[in-house]
Amino acid sequence: MYALFRKEINNFLSSLIGIMVIVVFLLITGLFLWVFESDFNILDFGYAGLDGLFILAPWVFLFLVPAVTMRSFAEEKRTGTIEMLVTKPLSDWQIVLGKYAAGVALVLMALIPTLVYFLSVSQLAMPVGNVDSGGIWGSYIGLFFLSATFVAIGIFCSSVTSNQILAFITAIFLCGFIYIGFEFIYSMFGRNDLFIMQLGMSAHYSSMSRGVIDTRDIIYFVSVSALFLGLAKLSLSSRKW
Repeated sequence: MYALFRKEINNFLSSLIGIMVIVVFLLITGLFLWVFESDFNILDFGYAGLDGLFILAPWVFLFLVPAVTMRSFAEEKRTGTIEMLVTKPLSDWQIVLGKYAAGVALVLMALIPTLVYFLSVSQLAMPVGNVDSGGIWGSYIGLFFLSATFVAIGIFCSSVTSNQILAFITAIFLCGFIYIGFEFIYSMFGRNDLFIMQLGMSAHYSSMSRGVIDTRDIIYFVSVSALFLGLAKLSLSSRKW
């Protein structure tokens, strides 16, 4: 599985897809946080925090993650290399998890440079270091789980088609619906039923962003990721039937 993971990482970086994802993510967040006059601009906000980053990042990843995952299985099917892949001494789970791990690693590569924002905000605070570190680290953990779940959904969408564009659009729709769709349903029909809102990722992400790492939120993200990875495995196994 490690060989497949390394191969996927090399493919991301050699095809410039991975590099472009990292650059675009850092460019968009950097411009909105430090350059553009907006509600997200840290220098204009007057408060030492990274709230803007954690509001923007899920929406940026909503488009960038499907762009990364759309070719994971769809390209293999289009070129016919999927047949070679499934005949290698790897189980279906190892194939799915290898591709999933590569996608998550790429997301981490995009997130790690944003720690510079954290250090910058900490230095700008008065007194220096007077920032809500607990909330920021909780938000980072929540953003990681959120983006990892986006990767799992993207892997599944790529596994059911040989068309990368279709996989991309489907992944955006599914990620967007599970992220924010249940809140719309709750606001329209379920004002007295918080259970509906809890089905969406946004509620759990917001909970972790407060700096409180609740095991229920972690279990939710892990469960949703496991569900879509399991569906991707079933899709891959169906080729052998």
